[in-house]
Amino acid sequence: MRSLDAFAGEKLAALDAKSLRRRLKTTRRHDGAVVERDGKRLISFSCNDYLGLSHHPSVRAAAAEAALNYGAGAAASRLVTGDHPLLGDLENRLARLKGTEAACVFGSGYLANTGVIPTLVGPDDAIFVDALAHACIWAGAQLSDAKIIRFAHNDVADLERLLEAERPKARRALVATDGVFSMDGDIAPLDRLSALCEQHDAWLLSDDAHGVGVLAEGRGSAALFPDARIPLQMGTLSKALGSYGGYLCGSQAVIDLLKTRARTLVYATGLPPASAAAALASLDLIEADPAFTEQPLAKARLFTRRLGLPDAASPIVPVIIGGAEAALAASTALEAEGFLVVAIRPPTVPEGTARLRVAFCATHADADVIRLADAVAALR
Repeated sequence: MRSLDAFAGEKLAALDAKSLRRRLKTTRRHDGAVVERDGKRLISFSCNDYLGLSHHPSVRAAAAEAALNYGAGAAASRLVTGDHPLLGDLENRLARLKGTEAACVFGSGYLANTGVIPTLVGPDDAIFVDALAHACIWAGAQLSDAKIIRFAHNDVADLERLLEAERPKARRALVATDGVFSMDGDIAPLDRLSALCEQHDAWLLSDDAHGVGVLAEGRGSAALFPDARIPLQMGTLSKALGSYGGYLCGSQAVIDLLKTRARTLVYATGLPPASAAAALASLDLIEADPAFTEQPLAKARLFTRRLGLPDAASPIVPVIIGGAEAALAASTALEAEGFLVVAIRPPTVPEGTARLRVAFCATHADADVIRLADAVAALR
């Protein structure tokens, strides 16, 4: 095995030379936006728990009760061990939230995209993917064996050109995009993408991992475009909903197909009951107080206005630094000021665009947002 260790060592050394090696750091999350790392308490702006619901008393109580009543794990695939009734309840609630006929819950958002895409397209088909789409969309596309065609980020004209050239050659076509882009915080033009897909008989898949719970009273990015037809609405339970898992909302026929053919559902252990119960409790809270969902975006706009930047479109604001080493240095400087703002480096983002990815939550105090903005301004 010496050759294996030598290979790993060479790869790590190359990453170190470019400041691209990643290391896990033990970090404990507390209530609110506070985390503890290396014995120091920091205010985290690197968390996707946009509403703070993972620590909400009602959500924690629902998860604990489900674990006590039903056990800690799901034990097997939903098709093998039997479908837990909480999962059916959750799917009905998600379909209602998204305005679709049905929904299918997966073990994670990554498993959802890597299961859904290969179920719907394959050899002789084409999948058109936004250049900045999440890694799990690209992974699903690669697993499908369909022809993968990249279109320029949020560029409807480029997609139209590619559809006109490539769609006639393909048996079926899928267009895949994030609804809210996880590293830039911008929103896909789902209305124009939808119209283009209808024109070319292509199926539109929108990944709303960072939109559900925080946009359009919690309904997500698709609800910002009420006239758009988005047959495949994917998302996660692990961000604004404070739990864990993924889902696809769509027509009953599509959901029925996924439940019998999606490999990441058929051959993967089901979602634990505690995760389903936590997500249901979060949906209750969102439906009871839709105004609560507006707070993360309001905090993000407080930050961008303080810095003189364009208004944030979502709770995610990128501060582009450029080089990986410089981004790490900026993150370290902010940590010294009491903030956790992790540096994002290639290959997660394109070369030359290493950044601080600032994520805003309802639990952030306005005073802390302003202090962070001033600390970032001092670095620029």
